[in-house]
Amino acid sequence: MATVLLEDREQIEIPTIHNLAEFRRWALSEDFPQRGRIDYIAGKIEVDMSPEDYYTHGTLKARVAGEIIDRVAELDLGDILVGETRVSDVPADLSAEPDVVVITFQAFDDGRVRLIPKASGKEGRYVEVEGGPDLVVEIVSDSSVKKDTVRLPISYFQAGVREYWLIDARGEELSFQLLRRGDTSFELTPADADDYQRSEVLDASYRLDRSRHKRGHWVYQLRLR
Repeated sequence: MATVLLEDREQIEIPTIHNLAEFRRWALSEDFPQRGRIDYIAGKIEVDMSPEDYYTHGTLKARVAGEIIDRVAELDLGDILVGETRVSDVPADLSAEPDVVVITFQAFDDGRVRLIPKASGKEGRYVEVEGGPDLVVEIVSDSSVKKDTVRLPISYFQAGVREYWLIDARGEELSFQLLRRGDTSFELTPADADDYQRSEVLDASYRLDRSRHKRGHWVYQLRLR
């Protein structure tokens, strides 16, 4: 058992983990921490207990997820999940909780994704997604830069994720990258003259804008056409 001390003097205990299977069992057990985000990426456990920044992560995630929810419903495309949804993939050696996940009904039908039932075995109760979702969104925070921009793209690609949306609202410039599968890695989708990027999964083009509301804080708009 390893004890990890965090900056705010909180501590979590991590059992001895040798592989992805052992991590997944721990992640679905009652001993798994209920706060923070803990991912398993290519043999390493990554712990982030930092709270979400209100205006560069929390409200942004809500806006992006809301627009995607509307589009998925309009197309009757599949399921969308926001936060604390565990996605695992054996070939990619990955178990993570993305900010936003879209899984199409086609992905289930094709066997690219399956749901892992709860230990109780009760009908219709599931606790984990196994395989590669169609679309994953990650919003960069101060504590997740390398993970979101380097390590997770590699693992999500290996898992078969079709699109990876990477958003960074921390700086003076808002960064919205709609990455799609290439031959060996994700590739940036070219933007058109109006800065829209095409999503094949959602069958629409998107542009992310932000402005200041009357209290001076950021407000976001994910525009579709």
